[in-house]
Amino acid sequence: MTKAYLLGALHDSTERKTTYRVASKSRSYCEYLAKGILSLGSKAWIYKEGKNRNLWIVEFSKKLLKGIQVKTRQDKVDYTRGYFDTEGGISRSPTVRYYLYFAQKKFEDLVQVRNYLEKLGISCGVVHNPSKKADPNYWRFFVRAKSYLDFAKTIGSSHPEKVIFLRMKI
Repeated sequence: MTKAYLLGALHDSTERKTTYRVASKSRSYCEYLAKGILSLGSKAWIYKEGKNRNLWIVEFSKKLLKGIQVKTRQDKVDYTRGYFDTEGGISRSPTVRYYLYFAQKKFEDLVQVRNYLEKLGISCGVVHNPSKKADPNYWRFFVRAKSYLDFAKTIGSSHPEKVIFLRMKI
């Protein structure tokens, strides 16, 4: 795990005064994050949010990512993988057409990650609002079918469930 990966994963986080909190339905993904944060020299803790919710939180100090910037090609790959692992979607049912997409409420963030992908040679659709009526502040874009293999090989996934579905395309 790299700091650039964590920076990408923060797109599905909440920010407290001194910590970041990343939420996931996958306990194993939170355990992966916590182990990676530990390997980067910081502490992290995992807990279940609520008694009846299937939601896990990994929390860690904001100091770990202070001043981190995405500069190199590898930073862009890692950042995009972290972003995909928290804000990306992948078809899981064999009965529907295979797809990969990114979704987020922050338009500028999506434009940035789409630009990273395009510069890495991965063809993407246009950032758009799928339903202004349902949510005028929700944006997404898809990875074009011709780039599925390139996406899987270049970006990949570290999410325990998503990596299985990406491997189906390699």
